[in-house]
Amino acid sequence: MKCIIVEDEFIAREELKYFIKNFSNIEIAGEFEDGIEVLKFLQNNKIDVIFLDINIGSVDGIVIAKNLSHFSEKPYIVFITAYKEHAVEAFEIEAFDYILKPYEESRIKSMLKKLELSYNSKNGELHTITNRINLFKNDKIIVTNIDDIYYCEAKDRETCVLTKNEEYIVKMPISEFYETLSKEMFFKCHRSYIVNLTKIKEIIPWFNNTYNLRLKDIPKEIPVSRSNVKNFKQIMNI
Repeated sequence: MKCIIVEDEFIAREELKYFIKNFSNIEIAGEFEDGIEVLKFLQNNKIDVIFLDINIGSVDGIVIAKNLSHFSEKPYIVFITAYKEHAVEAFEIEAFDYILKPYEESRIKSMLKKLELSYNSKNGELHTITNRINLFKNDKIIVTNIDDIYYCEAKDRETCVLTKNEEYIVKMPISEFYETLSKEMFFKCHRSYIVNLTKIKEIIPWFNNTYNLRLKDIPKEIPVSRSNVKNFKQIMNI
């Protein structure tokens, strides 16, 4: 996974380099202070991530990001800026993240972890072993059996993964995480929930011809939304 840093403040650039080198496996392929030089570089070089300041020389970061949106293989864009007011525009052009200066170590580490998870998922590397998955808790990688997952719940732009006794966070949206799971075992029954079909103990009829799912071993009921009822009934032979 290769990145470039586009930042004209030396101290901020060095600090970001420190975090990338010490808390990720991302390779730094270049550093730039000028927007024109960035665009020239990108014409002949493929990168996976661009850490992009907004206020830089020649061409500002928003313009560079808009140019990147036309690439056939668009890199992840992480804005690094001291200004909050560009956040809405940044996410309108599908920025991966928006980091404010001065940097907070926990925020940077979280972002880097989320980047690597998303990249590995996109490239089919999230499941290093067929029946296992790497989950994160307290900055540790926990190798977990797929069978141990009971359900997953959306938490803003992250996913909470629940086993019988533990709770983990995956730094990607639930719809993206769902694509990494076996569809024979897991079903996205609601926009905010994924359920392990093997953990269902009871199927309870609910309002508007929907269902609630009661799981084994834990006191949790998972809703099945109306839009997913038909597929759920087919899967469960109801």
